[in-house]
Amino acid sequence: MDLITDLVLQAVSSPWLYLVMLVVAIVDGFFPPVPSETVLVAAAAVAASSGSPDLLLLGVVAAAGAAVGDNIAFAIGRRTGTTRFAWMRRPRVAGAFAWAGSALDRRGAGLILGARFIPVGRVAVNLSAGALGYPWRRFALLSVAAGLCWAAYSIAIGLLAGAWLKDQPLLSAVVGIVLALAIGLVVDRVIALRARRVAAPV
Repeated sequence: MDLITDLVLQAVSSPWLYLVMLVVAIVDGFFPPVPSETVLVAAAAVAASSGSPDLLLLGVVAAAGAAVGDNIAFAIGRRTGTTRFAWMRRPRVAGAFAWAGSALDRRGAGLILGARFIPVGRVAVNLSAGALGYPWRRFALLSVAAGLCWAAYSIAIGLLAGAWLKDQPLLSAVVGIVLALAIGLVVDRVIALRARRVAAPV
């Protein structure tokens, strides 16, 4: 955690912040260990305390990167399908793909939009959408909307932390990161519990 925080704070103070944000948001779309939320939240927290960087530009860059990354995950799913590798044919994984296909048919928009806020969840849903033949044009529009909502949400968390700890940009960035991670964990647990209830036999 300390290492991630240090790297994020270095990125926020870098003159290359917008490029870093774009690259991190793209990669995070198909490789969740890359912390795009933390970079965006930290930058917003610093901006609330110091007035820089430009949050509108940063938000647009982050949303664009998120949409590109999500579409890369979709393309990977479309290319690999759901049965190419042995691990995909295991009963549990095959069941998850079947559930995702059914959920995408019934409530695809809500699933794609909601999954953007869960690092591992968005990769799983976007890969499944590609693999299971979800219409790309619809997915592309939803990925743009999801990216914009996600960027606005992350910036709001950073601004909240920055306003609370005015004149302490580094501390506000750290608090913003911790707050974003805490909210992410809570959302992840709620969704996991809900999925278990849906999957449980009646």
